Amino acid sequence: MTTTLHSPDAPVAHDRPAGRARSGAAGRLRGLVRGSVADPAWVRPSLLALLGVTALLYLWNLGASGWANSFYSAAVQAGSTSWKAFFFGSFDAASFITVDKPPASLWVMDISARIFGVNSWSLLVPQALEGVAAVGLLYATVRRWFSPGAALMAGAVMALTPVAALMFRFNNPDALLVLLLVAAAYATTRALEKGSVWWLVLSASLVGTGFLTKMLQAFLVLPALAGVYLLAAPVPLRRRLLHLLAATGALLVASGWWVAIVQLIPASSRPYIGGSQDNSLLNLIFGYNGFGRISGNETGSVIGGGPGAAAGASPWGPTGWDRLFLGNFGGQVSWLLPASLLLLGVGLWVTRRAPRTNRARAALVMWGGWLVVTALVFSYAAGIIHPYYTVALAPAIGAVVGIVVAMLWRRRAELWARGVLEVALVGTAGWAYALLDRSPDWMPWLRVGVVVGGVGAALVLLGLPRVGRGSVVVVMGAVALLAAGAGPAAYTVDTVVNAHAGAIPSAGPAVVGGGLGGARAFGGGGVPGSAGGFPGFPGGNGGPRGGFGFGGGPGGGFPGGGAGGVVGGPGGGGGGANGVAGGPGGGLLFGSNPSPRVTAALQQDASRYTWVAATVGANSAAGYQLATNDPILAIGGFNGTDPTPTLQQFQRLVAGGQIHYFIAGGRGGGPGVGASSSSTAIASWVQANFAATTVDGTTLYDLTSGSGS
Repeated sequence: MTTTLHSPDAPVAHDRPAGRARSGAAGRLRGLVRGSVADPAWVRPSLLALLGVTALLYLWNLGASGWANSFYSAAVQAGSTSWKAFFFGSFDAASFITVDKPPASLWVMDISARIFGVNSWSLLVPQALEGVAAVGLLYATVRRWFSPGAALMAGAVMALTPVAALMFRFNNPDALLVLLLVAAAYATTRALEKGSVWWLVLSASLVGTGFLTKMLQAFLVLPALAGVYLLAAPVPLRRRLLHLLAATGALLVASGWWVAIVQLIPASSRPYIGGSQDNSLLNLIFGYNGFGRISGNETGSVIGGGPGAAAGASPWGPTGWDRLFLGNFGGQVSWLLPASLLLLGVGLWVTRRAPRTNRARAALVMWGGWLVVTALVFSYAAGIIHPYYTVALAPAIGAVVGIVVAMLWRRRAELWARGVLEVALVGTAGWAYALLDRSPDWMPWLRVGVVVGGVGAALVLLGLPRVGRGSVVVVMGAVALLAAGAGPAAYTVDTVVNAHAGAIPSAGPAVVGGGLGGARAFGGGGVPGSAGGFPGFPGGNGGPRGGFGFGGGPGGGFPGGGAGGVVGGPGGGGGGANGVAGGPGGGLLFGSNPSPRVTAALQQDASRYTWVAATVGANSAAGYQLATNDPILAIGGFNGTDPTPTLQQFQRLVAGGQIHYFIAGGRGGGPGVGASSSSTAIASWVQANFAATTVDGTTLYDLTSGSGS
């Protein structure tokens, strides 16, 4: 049987008919609220409500997260005072070393900080606005070919995905990356309508700019975008191939111009490329941030090979088809993932005999390809993988769910369509129950309500031989949507009302088995008092809000870590669960938190020095730099594993009077992780040749005194 879901090749009316133009400010206001006359009266108010609620969720109480990821906040501070640091994405204003990502996301925050000053709001508001824009663009993309209901559902699913609420309120590069990729999907949609090479070139340029945000991860959508144009563009094959060739050129230019400039500048005239092992962007692109993420062969990784790798498994937890459903991954994004895969398969099956240019199938190929390729890479990547990466799946899940559910709902009088909707609804409610059950003490009534509502709506739908219009249909649809969305919405609200910081934030409440890799991971869970923690650190306790066990309690953990990982002790500590700040010295994944006395000591005669202090690891350096507003030299980069500076280079900087203090206890790595040999040698040399002073639990070495031999 061949079934046509929809006739998406029919033109979609966007323009107002002639003779109906509105005039004046009042007319423009009515046009904004009412929208196109081709839309029902409820459409534009619903869109404005969706964007308004999204803005409220993403902007609410942003300042509570403080510096969020202080590593990137410190880089923004540097870029807001130095154009050289701005261009290169340097960690410090003196441009000793860059962050371990390209600088596009920093540029947005740098400009905001130059206008509004360096503070939590100037850094995080751009991220929130990027999220609102991404939801709006997703709506616009789906709406071009499908009903308003499909577009609104797609935008709502994305906006209420917990990891989206997390990352659009955070200063990691993922917010800008997702916005650029959704914009690329919109441009591809426009290109497909008439076979426009210019829209296709724009799409490729947006993906290329995404590369300057998070390198090769941006390219995960390329098979879907290029493939759908090759399949469905309404122009001859030869022209499609030529258009794709032009788009490839645009992609290379957009993604390569900054790389080429940096590579051509002599190493002596630019900062060290953080995250690389040879001061080369190519090493960073294809190694630490590239294929090493897939193979697990990442020199300079946070884990550094670790005990998991030694045992022949990924130190970031188990890989496999079910990874995105486990532990911390599951609650981030997987609420509608099973349903989206089911709906994707159904949509592709019923359009399998449609004409080549059929828009319904083209949309599903584009969004489904995005979803499947990205999910597979995340599921089987043996290298560094964090749960928040899954925000890249949220637009594709939203689009697939919105498109196919709206199509099936229009055909709800047919038994097969109702059956698919029922299976998707009951399956979503059941999976929501399983996810909510991982936090047994958190809103226990919700998981029961989700199942009752989902099953009840499914039974009503099944029991109607022919569902027509009327209040029953409206109520049933509302209950079904509520049952499907209540779980992720509750997780999203929990994410919004709680502060997040550190390098590995997590959405939602604490979950049992929420270690680095999930329920099958090496370490323990994230609920208070659960044993395990990070692999190789026995006894580290999980944090009370889903932390990863760094800074463990009795019997292990990083030295100086507080029980439960909430607050690290002097000289290190892993920092807090879900981002509660670490101790005075910072940690492997959390920034330092210096006292006013330490800050004052570092600021003494600051203008005489290029760097007021040096310490191992950029996260440890970040808090000091943000507190003093002066450059801190981050030995070994983010992890302390970059081979820079060498001992000899550091000695020359000290001899030249360019560094005032060395701060002990900086965390590049802990037991089993390991800082670079250069970092270790520098720390040993300083301890052997300079006198230590302890200020509020922080050990300072004055490098302007002592033998320095």
